Amino acid sequence: MVERIPMSVTGNKQLREELERLERVERPDIIKAIEVARGHGDLSENAEYHAAKERQGMVEGRIMDLKDKLGRAEVIDCTRVNAKRVVFGTVITLYDVQTEEEVTYRLLGPEEVDVKNGVISFLSPLGNALLGKEEGDDVSVKTPKGVLEYEVVKIVAADTP
Repeated sequence: MVERIPMSVTGNKQLREELERLERVERPDIIKAIEVARGHGDLSENAEYHAAKERQGMVEGRIMDLKDKLGRAEVIDCTRVNAKRVVFGTVITLYDVQTEEEVTYRLLGPEEVDVKNGVISFLSPLGNALLGKEEGDDVSVKTPKGVLEYEVVKIVAADTP
């Protein structure tokens, strides 16, 4: 059985755009760079050639990775999720008991994580602990920094990053 990869409509679109850019822009540019480098003679000591070949390997690997992920994608319209409980696609406002501050996170798949912008994976320790919680519930999460404690303040559905 193929393991599905949940992702938002926005995340799916971003991965498709990256794949298209890699296939239509990066790949042809690398082919040209390899041709130019070959024209410089001895390939064994040609740094340009080796750099272009290494870049080609990285781009081809990423293309294969993106095709795999997109092929297994389970695209979820996060505007339609039930926001009574914490589920994939919800935006959760938490009260941090230790710092006495509110923090907001969006719960998405591992391909869409952007911690700086408050997007965490449902597979992360905090994301996993939040799944199924309702407003007013307490959440304790064991992390390398120790146990973090939160209260779920608000849950909303949204599909904007």
